[in-house]
Amino acid sequence: KGILTPEFVGRLRRLNEVAASRGQSLAQMALAWNLKDDLVTSVIIGASSTAQIDDNLNAVRNTSFTREELDLINEIIGI
Repeated sequence: KGILTPEFVGRLRRLNEVAASRGQSLAQMALAWNLKDDLVTSVIIGASSTAQIDDNLNAVRNTSFTREELDLINEIIGI
């Protein structure tokens, strides 16, 4: 059974909606989510172009999450 099950794709779509409401791409929100904790000082990115690096760097413009956003993300990912 592959990882791209209908349930998994549905979760990705919901996460993408949360990201869009924050004015971010899903990749930017994922980086911001990892950086939201002050104990995390860096994340490793995988970029194959300068455009992807620029896109990733834009994630640091919004690393704050509302309690509602965090609750929704946790619900979606099953935490």
